[in-house]
Amino acid sequence: MQKVSIIIPVYNEKDTLKELVKMVEKAQFCGLTKEIILVDDASSDGSTEILREMQHEYKVLFHAKNQGKGAAIRTAVKEATGDYVVIQDADFEYQPDDYDRLLPLLINNEADVVYGSRFLSKENLEHFMLKNKIANQFLTFLTNILFGSCVTDMETCYKAFKREYIQNISIKSNRFDFEPEITSKILKQKLKFKEVPISYKGRSHDEGKKINWKDGLHAIFALIKYRFSD
Repeated sequence: MQKVSIIIPVYNEKDTLKELVKMVEKAQFCGLTKEIILVDDASSDGSTEILREMQHEYKVLFHAKNQGKGAAIRTAVKEATGDYVVIQDADFEYQPDDYDRLLPLLINNEADVVYGSRFLSKENLEHFMLKNKIANQFLTFLTNILFGSCVTDMETCYKAFKREYIQNISIKSNRFDFEPEITSKILKQKLKFKEVPISYKGRSHDEGKKINWKDGLHAIFALIKYRFSD
């Protein structure tokens, strides 16, 4: 029976964490056996205590100090044993059921990596804050200029990989610059890459969104850096 490793980085998500994990449990993931890996990035809001209670059911890893989303993903990728690896945030912006759109392309060997694109569905546009939409579209545009690609959503959380490919990529970024780094390395390796539309409901900073304009600058730097180096 094939298995999917579902990586969930967690930092201060106590209000959504339990329900999100329930949603992951209920989602089909194309009928694959699930390995849920949660990484607590030194939360300070009570998420750590919730995760300690989950240790008997799931693989839960803990960072002694806050390092960032990229570092949490790097920690989890090393522990993944599934045939496929996917990434899921610990909030409600993305719907786990949408992975049924991504995984078939991996299972049927039509792709090595699949991104869930928020911009391939017009229904999502009303759920973006204007500045976030412009920033995302600019970073994707810059990606395509630098790599001669046709990506529509570089910054999406929903990324699905055949495990051997994600584990063979050296992830160096600690924060949100994980997204441009992993995309850069995928495009440079000429892996079979596809995108499919997904649903999306963005949240505001008041609702817990953590990425900011400084992360946008880091993303630009990362795209340029990884275009010309590894």
